[in-house]
Amino acid sequence: MAFWIAGAGGLVIAYLLGAIPTGYLAGKLLKGIDIREHGSKSTGATNVLRTLGKWPALAVLVIDVLKGAAAIFVARAFCPWLATALSPTPPAASDLEVWVPWIVCLAGIAALLGHGRSIWLNFTGGKSAATGLGVLLAMSWPVGLGAAAAFGIVLALSRIVSLSSMLAALTAIILVCGFAHPLPYRLLVIAGGLYVIIRHRANIGRLLAGTEPRLGQGSPVS
Repeated sequence: MAFWIAGAGGLVIAYLLGAIPTGYLAGKLLKGIDIREHGSKSTGATNVLRTLGKWPALAVLVIDVLKGAAAIFVARAFCPWLATALSPTPPAASDLEVWVPWIVCLAGIAALLGHGRSIWLNFTGGKSAATGLGVLLAMSWPVGLGAAAAFGIVLALSRIVSLSSMLAALTAIILVCGFAHPLPYRLLVIAGGLYVIIRHRANIGRLLAGTEPRLGQGSPVS
């Protein structure tokens, strides 16, 4: 029972970490605007870049990555500690080895959902790419670095952030299935990668139509 309570608490914390509306707060603090009423109406770093400038966008990007990493830290470290603190008998190491990867999986998904559907923004938000990168780096740094490299290469060649984000998500899915990882980690990356791609469905339409803006160009209204 203690482990289930700890797991549920960890998932709530992971969601709330992901739900921190970084881009929205940047717009309010720096220009007194609701960034959801400008550009692509997303709260992610790309829309912050187009609306507020490069330094606010960099700050939002870094914080969004840290949100995802913090969610995994909570699942890996805080949940087992809380389960041990609540239980009269400490959980067996074998039990932790089985259940912690599943808590990590669910916490990563909760963080992605929190960023894309923030409770503080009436369940709106960003497209979860940066938060997903934080989840990947904390869960499996080789997969995270591979996804980040794919993002950087595609962005350098195309200067299209949405395309770079989606191909980075696909790269993460390929890498996590190619390397030795627990089943929950693979399910997390597959589900998270597909979620990021689905969140870009409007961008996919513009890519197919040839109207998706590149870095330095204005963003269309969603």
